[in-house]
Amino acid sequence: MKRIYVITGANGHLGYTIVKKLSSEEVEIRALVLPNENPQRLEEFECKIFFGNVCNREDLDPLFANSEDSQVVVIHCAGLISIASRVSKLVYDVNVNGTKNMVDKAIEYKANKLIYISSVHAIPELKKGETIVEVDEFNPDLVKGEYAKTKAMATNYVLEKARKGLDAVVIHPAGIIGPYDYGRGHLTQLVLDYFNKKLTALVNGGYDFVDVRDVAEGIIQAIEKGKRGECYILSNKYISIRDLVKMIAPFSTRKPIKTILPIWFAKLTAPLAELYYKIRKKPPLYTSYSLYTLLSNSNFSHEKATKELGYLPRDINDTVKDTIDWMKEKGRINNEKNEKAG
Repeated sequence: MKRIYVITGANGHLGYTIVKKLSSEEVEIRALVLPNENPQRLEEFECKIFFGNVCNREDLDPLFANSEDSQVVVIHCAGLISIASRVSKLVYDVNVNGTKNMVDKAIEYKANKLIYISSVHAIPELKKGETIVEVDEFNPDLVKGEYAKTKAMATNYVLEKARKGLDAVVIHPAGIIGPYDYGRGHLTQLVLDYFNKKLTALVNGGYDFVDVRDVAEGIIQAIEKGKRGECYILSNKYISIRDLVKMIAPFSTRKPIKTILPIWFAKLTAPLAELYYKIRKKPPLYTSYSLYTLLSNSNFSHEKATKELGYLPRDINDTVKDTIDWMKEKGRINNEKNEKAG
């Protein structure tokens, strides 16, 4: 039987990586892209591009057209990441109502499987030193920040429908980094600022960073092996920002960064930094919420995903190298060492 993959957020970092991995299979890929986005990079793959917004239910029907005699798998990646503390209408509409729309359409068109990309932020944080594992109930009041609250609400809806028969699986990725990021994700921004000498000081703290390719692979594994109504954390391990920068350093000619900003100072200046970068229309190096995240307990366990899905994340050193190589190939950073040698 023919298999159709319906992928939302297909033009994003994770969505693109999933399309790239699936494109080598004999399947039909239907990629949902926002109307104002340029899907040029997806055109290198054998996939059908649909323009639409998950907030508009009528935009979703074409994704399922003529799928009656096929096996349909929905991978819902679309979502808005936010650093705000209060829930805004836009973020709620995309993350909660958009997810409800996709789930309802998956039920209406009798999809065989739905993979919902939630976040580790939807899981309540435990005390430092304690290991965070999967939970089966989500309470937005127990998590901090707009993004986490909306992801908790959406996850609840997916699990509610799974209990009623929908074959749905929830994925909780940690901090996604890696190649193929045309935007400004965690590592991409860090590399850009390091190479452009805009990164002059570091803050203490770190997070569990995971390679986008490993998350994509874990999602594909969940299609076959993920159990209905189950959640899976796709993480790697904690790495400090200092260590991440140390991994970047050998690829650049600049001198090591020795200045470490005290956390109290970073917290004090974060609102000003957010305002400054907002005016310049660029993402800030750190925000109040990102500082909270870097200091939070990110001791996530991917033991369940490893045991049930066969999930195995790679060494972050490889992720850093591949990301820098890809950014050089795309002309986003200069090949400093080669230039100096020449």
